[in-house]
Amino acid sequence: MSDPAPSTFAAPWEAQVFALVVSLREAGLFTWSEWADRLGRAIRPADAPEQAADYGAWLATLEAILAERGVAGPEGVAARTAAFQRAAAATPHGQPIRLENDPLYRP
Repeated sequence: MSDPAPSTFAAPWEAQVFALVVSLREAGLFTWSEWADRLGRAIRPADAPEQAADYGAWLATLEAILAERGVAGPEGVAARTAAFQRAAAATPHGQPIRLENDPLYRP
């Protein structure tokens, strides 16, 4: 039996960031040229050493664009991150993490 093909993504969140970038570009939030320029500036800042071009950089770039365009500011992103972390801690192993699992969740 042969080994399965390696995954492009090291973790599920990386695939989710990739999908968000593609979906938001398709929705017209930015063009591929804008994305490439912003990601390039994030990983090759003029005043600092080059950074890794990993999905952490993709996420930071996406968060910056969302804040700049008024879609989701840093406070909203931080609040949602905290909610997902609480939900993850309250979710039994092997079950999907849902915001409804956050003990502070209010519909």
